[in-house]
Amino acid sequence: MNMKTLIAICIVCLCVAVMPSMAQENNTTANETNVTETPTIEQIPEENTTETVVSETVVSETVVSETVVSEPAEAKFRVGPTVTLRPVNDVIDKSQDGLVELYINNPSLNDVTLTADVQISVPSGIHVYGEGFGYGGAAGTVAGKFEVPPGTVRTIHLNIKSEKTGDFTVHFTGLYWPGDDKDAYQQISLTHPLTVNEPSVNPTDSKPVDESNQEESNPLPLPSGFLAVIALAFVALVIRKSS
Repeated sequence: MNMKTLIAICIVCLCVAVMPSMAQENNTTANETNVTETPTIEQIPEENTTETVVSETVVSETVVSETVVSEPAEAKFRVGPTVTLRPVNDVIDKSQDGLVELYINNPSLNDVTLTADVQISVPSGIHVYGEGFGYGGAAGTVAGKFEVPPGTVRTIHLNIKSEKTGDFTVHFTGLYWPGDDKDAYQQISLTHPLTVNEPSVNPTDSKPVDESNQEESNPLPLPSGFLAVIALAFVALVIRKSS
């Protein structure tokens, strides 16, 4: 074997030994390239930011819906109303009935209507008649319900008749409240004395006794002997005509 042949064999062996090393270097470079590209694909910071904004918007809408709720205003009196009894006539006889006025005043400073539920307790033999009240025969209770708007006054006239003489007391009780708020009611408790000198002419008649009509229906009696004078004058006139 000559020298040239030897050199050629050495070169071939060297090439065979160098080729695996070159292949390994190529694989390493490829792997390193893949490692540097991976973080670029996985970065998604913009998507997280968008989700956070959306959740904050939902919370703000919930707060706005809660502010729409409102409570109704409570009905009440700014100034207390006046509920009193005003006696007009507390003596009963054949010529006049007892008369009492139930006076209710709702000041204009109030914004609600006054509602009153009044009851009248009467003793046996006393009869009460009035606007808005039921009929009370013998012992019992009559009742009436009234409404008084703000800035107005209402006066209810009560006509009282009796079947017997004596001193009696009529009791007025009841409740009043603002508008439809019955829980804010106030109590009424009033009394009124009556003196009956003579029983009423028609105690079961709701029409009040009118003194003027009574005087017309019961004229004054003629003087004594007045009819006899008229009779004598009539007889003298007849005799004169016949003669």
